[in-house]
Amino acid sequence: MLSALRQLTSTTKPRLPDGIRIYAISDIHGCAHLLKEMLEVIDADIARSRPHRAVEVYMGDYIDRGPDTRHTLDLLIERARRGNAVFLKGNHEAILANVARDPSRVPDWFRIGGLQTLMSYGLSASRNPHEEEQRTLIKALAAAMPPLHRAFLDRLRLTFTCGDFFFVHAGVRPGTPLSEQREQDLLWIRDEFLRSKKNFGKYIVHGHTPVRTAEILPNRANIDTGAYATGNLTLLSIQGSRLVAL
Repeated sequence: MLSALRQLTSTTKPRLPDGIRIYAISDIHGCAHLLKEMLEVIDADIARSRPHRAVEVYMGDYIDRGPDTRHTLDLLIERARRGNAVFLKGNHEAILANVARDPSRVPDWFRIGGLQTLMSYGLSASRNPHEEEQRTLIKALAAAMPPLHRAFLDRLRLTFTCGDFFFVHAGVRPGTPLSEQREQDLLWIRDEFLRSKKNFGKYIVHGHTPVRTAEILPNRANIDTGAYATGNLTLLSIQGSRLVAL
């Protein structure tokens, strides 16, 4: 990773505006205990270095798979009250919205960790719920989920841009201008994006595809380190043209 950092800073040098520091986190997946630790790291770093303006960017997939979606959303909503955080949508939040509209998708949701989300709200279900149970579960989740949680999920953005950096959950489609990207690609794309060596117009910071350690590449950075499975939640700090992954 260090060699990649040297290449990035000595050649392409995407930059943030002077005085801005960004802290980026992706794919928390219900790991509230890991998120809490990283929030403490951010607060300590801000107190020590006192940047002119600190911006926190959370890049989606807050829910499912891990043990505590409910507390994860509580922590993020509390963070939002500071007024310096940006929250992006992940494919798991999109799936939950689809399930809310169409309860027949509950079995598909369970296969990607939806049962853990239900359990975090005090609900239980069979692993293969029948049609009536599917509808009942979604009604029960709607009743159990605090209004602040629903409002938070409804307000998620697709992308965030600052300086030469473009933040998104999954990635972008090569050859398509950033202003014309489709939501499907922003939330789901993998191979076409990950294989591309192109300059996308801005430096892309993303998650969605788990990697063993953060990848800092010439045209993009992937900071999804599979927190729910590995216990490793990555924080990316950016100031000027310097990227540091913790």
